Amino acid sequence: MLKFIRDFFRPAPAKPVLVEDKKRLVKLQWAVFLSSTIGYGLYYVCRMSFNIVKKPLVDEGIFSEQQLGIIGSTLMFSYAFGKFANGFMADRMNINRFMTFGLLLSSVINLALGFSHSFWMFVVLWGLNGWVQSIGSPSSVVALSRWMDDSQRGTFFGFGSIAQNIGKGFTYIGIAAIVSVGGWRWGFEASAFMGFVGVLLLYFFFHDSPPAKGLVPVMKAQERTASVGAMQKAVLRNPAIWVLALSSACLYICREAIDSWGIFFLQTNKGYEGIEASSIIGIAAAVGIVGPLLSGVVSDVWFGGSRNIPALFCGICNTVAMTVFVFVPAGYFWVDFVSMIVFGVSTSALVCYLGGMMAIDIAPKKASGAALGVVGVASYIGAGLQEIISGHLIGSNKSVVGDLIVYDFSTIRFFWIGAAVVSLLLCAALWNVKRR
Repeated sequence: MLKFIRDFFRPAPAKPVLVEDKKRLVKLQWAVFLSSTIGYGLYYVCRMSFNIVKKPLVDEGIFSEQQLGIIGSTLMFSYAFGKFANGFMADRMNINRFMTFGLLLSSVINLALGFSHSFWMFVVLWGLNGWVQSIGSPSSVVALSRWMDDSQRGTFFGFGSIAQNIGKGFTYIGIAAIVSVGGWRWGFEASAFMGFVGVLLLYFFFHDSPPAKGLVPVMKAQERTASVGAMQKAVLRNPAIWVLALSSACLYICREAIDSWGIFFLQTNKGYEGIEASSIIGIAAAVGIVGPLLSGVVSDVWFGGSRNIPALFCGICNTVAMTVFVFVPAGYFWVDFVSMIVFGVSTSALVCYLGGMMAIDIAPKKASGAALGVVGVASYIGAGLQEIISGHLIGSNKSVVGDLIVYDFSTIRFFWIGAAVVSLLLCAALWNVKRR
């Protein structure tokens, strides 16, 4: 059985005839890029489904706020350690089969959750979903290393990073609309259906490597012959990778706070209706497409490949937008709306820099999955802690006034903003780090 699994996920062998067919290479590069972008966006739909149904689950008395925090944290923690393990494995895998398999399992899990209301079933299945979700990002990054050369990688990474915004935008608007009509169970069922569509797309268009398609490798000779294990060890010994990982962890506290609790915060603290609250948070995902689109081009063209200056600028914008969002009182729709536009653009660009480009720049090419794994494990440990801490602070700072439940968000505001400030300071500490 183990031999079958190992052989199934083994990188596709090179075809006997390797030719330098630039026209076919470009065609397959675009197929890989587009399929991974859309496919990873649909990964996100299967990851964000739980966030859409939190309020209905509380309203129907199925789960408490603390239970929602625990369930949400299981995905974050399993995703963290899964991203570390799967990042190291992706460097050695047939990424077509690996990424397709992950989305298939995630879709099945969402389908199963639509038929359950057991707390422990949610804990187990949502935790398992975190592990298989962690396959998507490393597979996409390894694909860039295998298919794109140095002059292309930053730009394609930036453009490819719109995947999460596509997924979030569709979830916050499309899936939220379905839930408002059909109930919380349809949040999981509709997400599962979209995941199955992504499985077909990845299977047919997301290819393993140029040699597997009979083409000359894109990697330079010294990169191909270097030991994967030695390169991965070099990643673990690089202190800049770990500083980057801590900065990304704090960023993910901010990002996941808005993704996970933003709708709940607007509904309970500012009095918005469900669709209205979803549209405000959803706009952050929709306009967040701009951040990834510009991040690679701006840093490659304007700053000669350096990510430091644009990353710091985005960190400042992220902190300011978060502060405005949580402190402006109810009744200022357009202030909330604009703050989420700034937050969406700056945070999505910053995720590209801290969570991908900067790690890839300072890591060996054959260990890009490992570098992403190190940053990923820290990022999602931070996100998981955010779920538990936010759920506890929200649940323990509520009171009943007559027939109404009133929430006090005084403490949690400083937790969310403090994470943004620490991320900014750690990012600044990487000012002199050079590209490899």
